[in-house]
Amino acid sequence: MNNLKNIKEILDIGTTKEKIKILESLSSTDDIEIIQKIILKLDDNDIQVRGEAFSALILNENKISDLLINNLSSQNKNIRGYASLVLSNRNDSSAISEIIKLTYDQSSMVRACALGALGHLKAKEAKEVIHNCLFDSNLEVRKSALQAIMDLGYSLSEDKIKEISKEQDSELERLLVNVKRESGPKGI
Repeated sequence: MNNLKNIKEILDIGTTKEKIKILESLSSTDDIEIIQKIILKLDDNDIQVRGEAFSALILNENKISDLLINNLSSQNKNIRGYASLVLSNRNDSSAISEIIKLTYDQSSMVRACALGALGHLKAKEAKEVIHNCLFDSNLEVRKSALQAIMDLGYSLSEDKIKEISKEQDSELERLLVNVKRESGPKGI
């Protein structure tokens, strides 16, 4: 196994292939410095490296939630967004209140990731913020909010569905076809 200095060096300046190889071997590390380096790779220039870092963090069975939650306030939008998705894929409901804050993020990508995470976590306490995001200025955020509503099993009124469907988008229309129509107290 590589020593700490070598691992950090490869993650910092290695080739894509070297970074991926080292990340594949780090999914069980409990070294805080290494885990933080892996988290930083969520913003690597190469999508394959980002994906491998994502996988390494999801597969890590150690208690790394606090590190991931701390990174939800990173200056970097990719780290904020992808860390929320890592937490949701780890089924870490302790992060819900921090992920909810990301639905107000200046980055539409981060808002969309946060909504996806909240839907995956079945975060009932996020019902109101998810609803508010149905009318976000960004189409991808609105789609993520609609998917989160479906993931949570909520329904929408016909009026809201009409309002949302004013946007001419085939994916949005597909989601609206699958959303439950309001027929009781679970509607938004």
